[in-house]
Amino acid sequence: MAVWRKLWCRNLLSVSLLLCVLLLTVDVNARPANMSAVKEKSPAGKDDNEILPPDHLNGVKMEMDGHLNKDFHQEVFLGKEIEEFEEDSEPRRNRKKLIEIFTKVDSNKDKSVSAKEMQRWIMEKTEEHFQEAMVENKNSFRGVDPDTNGQVTWDEYRVKFLASKGFNEKEIAEKVKNNEDLKLDEETQEVLESLKDRWFQADNSPNDQLLNEQEFLSFLHPEHSKGMLQYMVKEIVRDLDQDGDKKLTLSEFISLPVGTVENQQAQDIDDDWTGDGIVTMAELEEYMDPMNEHNALNEAKQMIAVADENQNHNLELDEILKYSEYFTGSKLMDYARNVHEEF
Repeated sequence: MAVWRKLWCRNLLSVSLLLCVLLLTVDVNARPANMSAVKEKSPAGKDDNEILPPDHLNGVKMEMDGHLNKDFHQEVFLGKEIEEFEEDSEPRRNRKKLIEIFTKVDSNKDKSVSAKEMQRWIMEKTEEHFQEAMVENKNSFRGVDPDTNGQVTWDEYRVKFLASKGFNEKEIAEKVKNNEDLKLDEETQEVLESLKDRWFQADNSPNDQLLNEQEFLSFLHPEHSKGMLQYMVKEIVRDLDQDGDKKLTLSEFISLPVGTVENQQAQDIDDDWTGDGIVTMAELEEYMDPMNEHNALNEAKQMIAVADENQNHNLELDEILKYSEYFTGSKLMDYARNVHEEF
């Protein structure tokens, strides 16, 4: 998808895009210059950071800021096992693990992976990411629901968010309760206002400004909600659309570095999706939907095309081992010499 590959190196000079990045990738340990007197010095931990909508959504093609997810292929091929393939890990162990994965993808055991088999595998791995996000959300929701009544108010979330930024939680809670001025710096205030807009978008009917656990999941992970997925698309188009026509064209992006798509077959599959080179909001929503089976099939075809040296439209073990860096991020050595002894 030539249009989408342009997103990876998008010009970050756009003011609106910078604000989007500020919202979604704000450093929880940063200390803006104009801090309130109630600010504490202790940095926020990982659990605190999990109450913020993440920029990176596992198993989704695009980041929350509109940039291409560079790890997408590996995420939908490895699923939860992605962390096992580290750059400095032992090549022989990685090779063995990759062979095990290949045998699982090869459901009919003919020692060759078809596009349909890869599609099925991609859908399974995407579902894994969904389940993982739901587990993480359950823990995060407990952290922002102090009275455990199954609903979180905007004020409860706001207090927890500011506490994760280093503010004194008790003092902030008291100020919020009494409707006092929090004396926030401009940066933090902007982030809060953007989060509040997102909060209301996640609030399903009836719009009571309370989020239950499912709505909170949509707040943190819009890929779990059609309505929030549409909202994310609107935000991305708003930030990247230069002429205001609510569509995205090639001229609104810049090219990726050479080598992003490995060969012409993969390039053709990539280019075929957009057709006329103009992407509407509806098309972008379809493209970003991680559970879209048609997208999963196209992704499977492209992943196979990258390593399909014999051009039979299937993937053999020696091919996947040779192109291991594309599938796992880990480059295996002496793949050909070891393939038969381990498979």
